[in-house]
Amino acid sequence: MIDSSLPTHADDWRQTHLGRLLGHAMRRFDDRVRHLMAHDVHVPLTLSNLAARDQVSAAHIHITRHLPLGGARLTELAEFAGMSKQSMAQLVDQCEAWDLVRRAPDAHDARARRIVFTETGLAWLRAFESAVVQAEAEFRAEVGDEVAAVVSIGLEAYAGGIG
Repeated sequence: MIDSSLPTHADDWRQTHLGRLLGHAMRRFDDRVRHLMAHDVHVPLTLSNLAARDQVSAAHIHITRHLPLGGARLTELAEFAGMSKQSMAQLVDQCEAWDLVRRAPDAHDARARRIVFTETGLAWLRAFESAVVQAEAEFRAEVGDEVAAVVSIGLEAYAGGIG
């Protein structure tokens, strides 16, 4: 039973708390990055078409965001992205079919495989960097340089630093 004696604003916190705002901001930022990548002439046509049709999700961006240039084992990549190994394996399979990544032998363990970017994947990564730079510039233009700096410093401190 709902307590009708509570003021109506007592429930507002669920819509405006920091975690919810951060989630909305991240989705907006990632959506803008995907849109920019879909329209980047340097992105291979197949991938830009996938991005334009919303076939590229935030999950696909996890690989772009987290895969080191030297590659990583599947378990490492899943850990970097905060995903299960099984979910990451499915994502890698899809990205491999799109020619973003490939499985390569691991120089340190003949039984292991490393996930590495392909040439197409490196072009995708460069487009991702360009889109992030533009989306950040748009954010700064919308909220102002001072607010953007405070947000960036605050988020970095809250996340525990970078790296």
